[in-house]
Amino acid sequence: LGETGSGKTTQIPQYLYEAGIGRQGIIAVTQPRRVAAIALATRVSDEKTTELGKLVGYTVRFDDLTSDETRIKFLTDGMLLREAIGDPMLRKYSVVILDEAHERTIHTDVLFGVVKAAQKKRKELGKLPLKVIIMSATMDVDQFSQYFNGAPVLYLEGRQHPIQIFYTKQPQSDYLQAALVSVFQIHQEAPSSQDILVFLTGQEEIEAMTKTCRDIAKHLPDGCPQMVVMPLYASLPYFQQLRVFQAAPKGCRKVILSTNIAETSITIAGIKYVVDTGMVKAKKYSPEIGLEVLAVQRVSKAQAWQRTGRAGREDSGICYRLYTEDEFEKFDKMTIPEIQR
Repeated sequence: LGETGSGKTTQIPQYLYEAGIGRQGIIAVTQPRRVAAIALATRVSDEKTTELGKLVGYTVRFDDLTSDETRIKFLTDGMLLREAIGDPMLRKYSVVILDEAHERTIHTDVLFGVVKAAQKKRKELGKLPLKVIIMSATMDVDQFSQYFNGAPVLYLEGRQHPIQIFYTKQPQSDYLQAALVSVFQIHQEAPSSQDILVFLTGQEEIEAMTKTCRDIAKHLPDGCPQMVVMPLYASLPYFQQLRVFQAAPKGCRKVILSTNIAETSITIAGIKYVVDTGMVKAKKYSPEIGLEVLAVQRVSKAQAWQRTGRAGREDSGICYRLYTEDEFEKFDKMTIPEIQR
């Protein structure tokens, strides 16, 4: 269990490799999202000063950048699940790290059972044991420790800086309008080097607000810094997703409009302000129509704290929560696992 920003995802696989565990098999690190798997593989490859795809590689749907030399492999949870169908014992791996376990996606939840079964089978056959590490920023750890036969729990301290939190005085009927007002209030008052991250629910909302922000930014009074508005969501082409990691030109402010993709996994430099609408689009089963639907709903307290934490990664930060403190107290404590929705 390590706070967002403690470096657990990038450093622990390297420690394992340096301890010689990578010689016995590949070190796999699962991620719920493609963008995180690719960005993290790129980062770790840079830190090891090797070409991406050699010592460190990644496997995501429709894209595999690994080789026979690969010892540290980042992959989406869905890809590891697919591999497990063909090889239930996961023979080529010495360690499986299930990262962002608190997101409780169906794939990750099923993988808990898959890796536990692989561990048991390997032990019965006298094969090389499979080491399993569950990593998370916020989670009910006792439940997971118990599931893995009382596995020990390690806590990593993050480098979290102080964050001021502001709630609205009244409930907001239109969170999009409230987010827009907040962005331009910050933009007119704060130094241009301080970037803003806004949490919205989905592609349509983000694209519409990106256009609105760009239109308003053209008519700002003289003396106001320029604004670079960047969308971030899962289906955005990867080269466009990468733009959010680049610094804005001097005298320009970066405003990132993102789904919950920026809640965990990825770290964006320069964020001083977080605007949290308190809403998220989540997949759930609708018994009326017998189909899965994407519904906009309130975040959990755990998600709200993750979002807030994004403002304090490099320095003290400020988070504007576009809901009242009373509303926050009524949020669910943890996110309901996808398998139960």
